[in-house]
Amino acid sequence: MIDLSKKKILVTGSYGFLGNYLIRNLTEKRGIPLKSISRPRSKECDLRIWENCVEAVRGNEIVIHLAASVGGIGANREHPGKFFYDNLMMGVQLMEAARLAKSEKFVALGTVCAYPKFTPAPFKEDDLWNGYPEETNAPYGLAKKAILVQARAYRTEYGFNAIYLLPVNLYGPGDNFDPKSSHVIAALIRKVAEAQKEGKNFIDVWGTGKASREFLFVEDAAEGIILAAERYDKPEPVNIGSGMEITIKELITLICRLMNFKGEIRWDATKPDGQPRRTLDTSRAEKEFGFRAKTSFEEGLKKTIEWYRAQDA
Repeated sequence: MIDLSKKKILVTGSYGFLGNYLIRNLTEKRGIPLKSISRPRSKECDLRIWENCVEAVRGNEIVIHLAASVGGIGANREHPGKFFYDNLMMGVQLMEAARLAKSEKFVALGTVCAYPKFTPAPFKEDDLWNGYPEETNAPYGLAKKAILVQARAYRTEYGFNAIYLLPVNLYGPGDNFDPKSSHVIAALIRKVAEAQKEGKNFIDVWGTGKASREFLFVEDAAEGIILAAERYDKPEPVNIGSGMEITIKELITLICRLMNFKGEIRWDATKPDGQPRRTLDTSRAEKEFGFRAKTSFEEGLKKTIEWYRAQDA
């Protein structure tokens, strides 16, 4: 067990959606002074550049790597090269810099997109290598999965304590609602809100609605990552999720009910569904470091909708 309150901690991506919640957890819940946490901004510290990685890790004993280039299906289809290059270069260089700086621990965040397209649900960590990822997410997923290979190789050769976590799709207040790059929950909430504002009695949704997803409230995700940083020191990857599964059709129906939208849902089957099913076996996280999601899905959705409406008012 690592007492993070006595460590110098680097958190990349700390001004992003998940990063803000993780910093809040460290400072408010665990009482770690902000002066002990290094929070480089991406505009001043491009982690695709080696020298910036070296500077970022200097003097930090714990590295929590959250920074990533991410987006929904549309963004992944438009920018597969960018997502592959950015995520691979940031992760590989930052871990190498941390190793050379003799950092005590490196926490790498992978992605559920790294799993094979036809993984039996719920996804178990041992199935991670049994096939190729869903095509629209593959460059991003494989770039992230390469960091797991690096973590295990560095542990074997150098005794470097790098762990690898596989979070499912996150949501919550403060999420990215930009239609060009948002994930499904934020995108659907915005669609419904805009239809209501414009007086439309329908919304258009990508795909068939048959695909399923799992979602994790962002506050729960932050807690899971920190628990792993404190308590987990093994080479095996660990899923971080809620253990729930919902189809996109059920999801939009629930969002419409919570937002009191009674219009028609029109499905655009010319657009991809993405991975057919996506839900995680979360038993390893509970066994290894006591993590279990606490926020019910409906409660989390209500908080997210309320936040968006307050910003959109």
